[in-house]
Amino acid sequence: MKRVSICGRALPRGMSHLLCALLACAASGVASAQAWPAKPIRIIAPFAPGGATDILARLVAQTLTSALGQQAIVENRAGGGSVIGTELAAKATPDGHTLVMVSTSTVTLPALSKKLPYDTLRDLATVTQLVSSPNVLVVHPSLPVKTVRDLIALARARPDQIAYGSGGNGTSTHLGGEILVLTAGVRMTHVPFKGANPSTIAVLSGDVAWQLSAIISTLPHIKAGKLRPIAVSSARRSPVLPDVPPVADTLPGFEASPWTGVSVPAGVPKEIVARLQQEIAKGFNSGETRERLLRDGNEVVTSTPEEFDAFFRAQMVKWGKLIKDANISVQ
Repeated sequence: MKRVSICGRALPRGMSHLLCALLACAASGVASAQAWPAKPIRIIAPFAPGGATDILARLVAQTLTSALGQQAIVENRAGGGSVIGTELAAKATPDGHTLVMVSTSTVTLPALSKKLPYDTLRDLATVTQLVSSPNVLVVHPSLPVKTVRDLIALARARPDQIAYGSGGNGTSTHLGGEILVLTAGVRMTHVPFKGANPSTIAVLSGDVAWQLSAIISTLPHIKAGKLRPIAVSSARRSPVLPDVPPVADTLPGFEASPWTGVSVPAGVPKEIVARLQQEIAKGFNSGETRERLLRDGNEVVTSTPEEFDAFFRAQMVKWGKLIKDANISVQ
């Protein structure tokens, strides 16, 4: 048997078998990446149909279907605050045919639930952040406050008597409210509801004083004069509400905007991850799609996999510390 040589140097027989095996594996991997996508792509949305995450998932599906020549299908797997759908993706075959929508809840769950059926950082790989979606702080018009400073002053004068609503324990609206309360050094009462809509109804009726909520769902009530906007949760003003200042103008450093992105099971070839990011970024930055997202109060991000990974990890640290410091529980 002839010995294999590389760069003119012969390798021992045992090494030649090992080299052949490695070259075969490498060739197989390249062929697999080149053949992708070989079947329809499923995009797991770990929330019910009709919500913000579902809408964004369908935009991703439209983009990939058009760009890749294979059908991309949204699969809604709601439950467990996104645990059920995320677990399904985390344990899927890492061949680039399964994507999962990730969001603020993805990075808060490890701190809120100590027994997740997957390891968030080990089992998922980032593709791209899609959008950042600032919340707006709204109050009932009868509340004698027009600014965040007014709200803080009222809370200091009436400790524990000012109630704020949220879509439930551990949601972005709850955690944003907790950051505001902790940063301001005041005491307010949190009232969790089973979803954002019941919380909004409670503010509209005056049962609770204020809430942080999505701009897109709150804007009609603001325009009708039924809710008064006093601040946005982003570091900068929102183009949709240009006259409303950020909370950070009063509490420097405050930033509590929900976000949404795309991940895949860990182990998907980097070439496929890069292609996914490129096509999604191209679609989300196209004129019509970008304008629609901006109208709904979103900031289009479309970061690289590396940028999104760094952001994802930083978000886990940020929210994990808040949850621990505030002793927040999903129970």
